[in-house]
Amino acid sequence: MTPSPADGSGPPSDPSDPSVPNVPNVPLGSSDSLGSRRAIRESREDGTRSSRRALLDSAPAPRKRKRSRRRVWGCLIVLLVMVGLAGAAAFLLQEPIGTVIAMVQGPADYDGSGDDEVVVMIHDGETGQDIANSLVAQDVVKSYDAFYELLRAEAPEPVFQPGAYRLASQMSARAALDALLDPDSKLEQTVVIPEGTTTVSVLQLISEGTSISLADLEAAAADVGPFGLPSAATTLEGFLFPATYTFPPETTATEAIRTLVDRQFEALDAAGVAPENRWKTIVLAALIQREAGLTEDFYRVSRVFLNRLDPAQWPSGLMQSDATVAYGTGATDRVKTTDAERADAGNPYNTYVHPGLPAGPISNPGDVAIDAAVNAADGSWLYFVSWNLDTGETIFSTTIEEHDAAVDKWLAWMAEHPEYG
Repeated sequence: MTPSPADGSGPPSDPSDPSVPNVPNVPLGSSDSLGSRRAIRESREDGTRSSRRALLDSAPAPRKRKRSRRRVWGCLIVLLVMVGLAGAAAFLLQEPIGTVIAMVQGPADYDGSGDDEVVVMIHDGETGQDIANSLVAQDVVKSYDAFYELLRAEAPEPVFQPGAYRLASQMSARAALDALLDPDSKLEQTVVIPEGTTTVSVLQLISEGTSISLADLEAAAADVGPFGLPSAATTLEGFLFPATYTFPPETTATEAIRTLVDRQFEALDAAGVAPENRWKTIVLAALIQREAGLTEDFYRVSRVFLNRLDPAQWPSGLMQSDATVAYGTGATDRVKTTDAERADAGNPYNTYVHPGLPAGPISNPGDVAIDAAVNAADGSWLYFVSWNLDTGETIFSTTIEEHDAAVDKWLAWMAEHPEYG
């Protein structure tokens, strides 16, 4: 049987009509089905709570709507885009926000009078900018601006005397400036010689830090005979050990030079270099000193040059060092050379033309460079390029393809830093 419309009126409904729901709990073919139908209809007309509950309980449960996967993915994509935009905005605003904070807080600066002792050299003719850079490089002050802005605000303008000064690491800019202006901070007869300094500059430093005149030092350096150098040496280059020296007031030019030479011999002996091997070791160490950046790279740079001295690995035997070419031109402060300079066979230090080690040392090396010359790292590298001259980061390569990629990286960095010329 089929149920009637809900209001009990009208003809019997068509059982095939899908618009008319079946009433449950009325068994088909039952003898009292007509009475049951009438009872249900009457109960609907009565509108009792129990009848309505029965209908509700008997109705099929509504189907749950499934959340569209497309809608979920859309929400996720929107969320990711919003996060990305927020991150990009934070990145773009980082620099201007940092600039504003720096303007409010002022230049980065240390507090107090510092910790460990640091000896700082002020050279003849140096400007306030030069001194600020030196203090930052030796971690005496925290930033260039902190010291230089303070220096510019001083009235009258401070005048610094060349020489060595006793300061400390991590001083406030105020404390550092006060120390440089304090006569008691100046160290008499004291010289600081950095690693890799050339002989011409070493003599200048000695004259600035002592009472010995530059003319006397140059005259004493012109004759290398009294200093016991290897027979191949025609100058003092390579044999003036870089360190901090304090000389007695009566020290002569020859005595001062001999002090540095003897100290270099001590370094060679400590590295296990026999006297007959001093020349070759110093030539290689001086080259390493000028070419290497970070301390750990000294040993790999040494290996590159030793590999190039091996005909089986590098048939031409050409060291191809720009530092040697520059030294031969007298421009020891440059890191780049021209095509014409690299093609100049008249330059005895031109390792693009003349095979083997350069004609002589190109700097005065320290302990690390000497040790690297004796104990090179193991490796097959044939090329290297210091691509970041601020940090000294160097890329070592075995193939020319790898090296070309490293050179491209260096050239890109140089294009962004024209001050290195």
